[in-house]
Amino acid sequence: MSKPVRIAPSILSADFAKLGEEVRAIDAAGADFIHIDVMDGHFVPNITIGPGVVKALRPHTTKTFDVHLMISPVDPYLEAFANAGADIITIHPEAGAHTHRTVQTIKALGKKAGVVLNPGTPISALDYVMDMVDLILVMSVNPGFGGQSFIDSQLDKIREIRKMIEATGRDIDLQVDGGINLETAPKAIAAGADVLVAGTATFVGGPGEYANNIKKLRGEG
Repeated sequence: MSKPVRIAPSILSADFAKLGEEVRAIDAAGADFIHIDVMDGHFVPNITIGPGVVKALRPHTTKTFDVHLMISPVDPYLEAFANAGADIITIHPEAGAHTHRTVQTIKALGKKAGVVLNPGTPISALDYVMDMVDLILVMSVNPGFGGQSFIDSQLDKIREIRKMIEATGRDIDLQVDGGINLETAPKAIAAGADVLVAGTATFVGGPGEYANNIKKLRGEG
């Protein structure tokens, strides 16, 4: 079940002084999702934004808000991000005691649910939630900061997960995040990814380049 490659620019690389404008610019440039990295300085070594910023950005676009929660504990904040306008809420198995319950909660809030695997997280973390998840995110860097280099060992993980998704027959997005650029994007796609999160590679060159950057990442430029 092959799907077109979708690009999810990470606003972590945007100009934070004018986030609304940046979101409108990547929307106009052809972004498929808006990827929002939420970090708490505890689960990952960086602090970014909370539900208030997500809510403030929501009126600026109708595109899918793909909210990646790098916070622990994650469960107490699910409702706040759902209410703020998240469409997909993606969580780390390590960020709570019960992955299944967390995914169940996201679905009960009427949102799509994603599960993230860090570079050192085994694929077995997906056991027993494949029947519920809408998205699987493979981190090709250790989470916390933009601008890191792609970890090639994750390509095997992407291939394995692609097989698992095909075996379910379900419509599950396979997303890759970290070090995605013109060199690594084709590798991730060849391994089976169909959603690419790209921060630096999307925003380089300023708003006039966003459409061109997105096309190139898709392999169309």
